[in-house]
Amino acid sequence: MDKDFKDIRIMDNFYQTSMFFPMPLTLIGTVAEDGKTTSYGAYSLVFPYYIAGKDYYAMVLECRNSSNTCKGLLRHGKCTINFMPYSKKNFSEHVQMGFPGDTPEEKAKALKLFTPIDSLTSEEKKDEVCPKILKEAIQVLECSWVKELDGAENDKVEEEYLGPYHNFNGITSKFGAHFILKVDHILLKEEYYNAIVNGVTRKNFAPVATNWGYRDSKNFWCSDFNKPDAVGIPNREVDLSSVRYAADRLNTDVKFTDEALKMLVKVPRPFLKLVLQGCVNWANENNCKLITEVEMKEINDKRSKEKKKQ
Repeated sequence: MDKDFKDIRIMDNFYQTSMFFPMPLTLIGTVAEDGKTTSYGAYSLVFPYYIAGKDYYAMVLECRNSSNTCKGLLRHGKCTINFMPYSKKNFSEHVQMGFPGDTPEEKAKALKLFTPIDSLTSEEKKDEVCPKILKEAIQVLECSWVKELDGAENDKVEEEYLGPYHNFNGITSKFGAHFILKVDHILLKEEYYNAIVNGVTRKNFAPVATNWGYRDSKNFWCSDFNKPDAVGIPNREVDLSSVRYAADRLNTDVKFTDEALKMLVKVPRPFLKLVLQGCVNWANENNCKLITEVEMKEINDKRSKEKKKQ
């Protein structure tokens, strides 16, 4: 191994004790035991989980199984993931909201800079108890716990968890829990919604802060948002023979002309089969056995319209 590198000891919470790891900075809201108020906790171990190919999208949250957040999810099965704007004052409040052992009542008193408001889900499902979102958030994910995964549907709040433990959902260890969270809604402030819909630039990119993971005996570390740099996606073309090879390997009687396949040469290779299968699905829905340049334009127009609706 190169002498520039040193092998450090891997410890509990290795992402913040043995390395530097960039993560989001969020406040997660869950319904408290009283079934009315929303309790917020500071979290960074929350990441995309199901991103494509399923009938829903999901996040995964890692937390202590003694936390208010864990208890709230076990009891009520819903949470809001609030991405807050960065300032040193805001970050200080994040740190206060992340102190282990504080009760929901104590956390409510510490919440001074942010304002809980009703969520979209609470408006849609007035008969259900839903956690609130934070008015000052840049963006919010409203989520529901998919408790049936990994057989976690019978997990409940306990004083101590002695096992057996699940692998990836529910109570996963003596001290830990994981929650697979179905994304019900993604809410963005209007300016960042417009940025995604109309085109993101360095000027309108959402100012999402970064928690740098590392902490020592005295401090948490976080950095303000800086304008991002943009590098163009490589404009590489797959040769036509490669596209034809991929098309011929599909399990279908739908055929493609060369002119149609030429319209797919700029599709990145990892996504080529998925795009071709989408074309076949369209052809089957429209009783089409030969996709020419004309049909390919129709397919592309349909995709463009669907994207605009989204």
